[in-house]
Amino acid sequence: MNINWTEIPHRLKKYPSKTTLLVAGKTANYFYVVQSGAVRMWFNKEGKDITLQFFFEGSPVCSFESFMRNSPSLFFIESIEPIEVIEIHKKDLLVYVNSNPSAKDIIMKYLFDRMIDYTHQLLFMQIYSPKERYAEILTNRPEILLRVQQQYIASYLGITPVSLSRIRSRK
Repeated sequence: MNINWTEIPHRLKKYPSKTTLLVAGKTANYFYVVQSGAVRMWFNKEGKDITLQFFFEGSPVCSFESFMRNSPSLFFIESIEPIEVIEIHKKDLLVYVNSNPSAKDIIMKYLFDRMIDYTHQLLFMQIYSPKERYAEILTNRPEILLRVQQQYIASYLGITPVSLSRIRSRK
């Protein structure tokens, strides 16, 4: 069972690559569903770019903590390819979810899946070497290697682009 996002009041928006959908420090008022293209969520630590996750076609993306708590986002959300997204304002999403119990269940499942993914990602970063992390992506998320710029992949893996080049050349 899926949500038909177009049932919710929305705007279909197209953005070029390198468009910031959410700036860290601003409150997330929109929920996006990627129709085409790729998006990343990242954090700026003293000028250093740390990529947390990539989102591709069919993926909802939002700074959920900011969205639900009306607090400043810790993260940037940025297109890394030209994108087309369904853009849903918070009030419209909440009205829809509150009037549609099956939608609430689907969103809860999605949020739990995201929480599990983040737990696995934390473990992934703690126990695997960079070479093992790269191999894991190669096996389980090859779309990242096919579509994402090397600098963002390196940031996601917690290594420099030079280290990533060395790992790739050994494959």
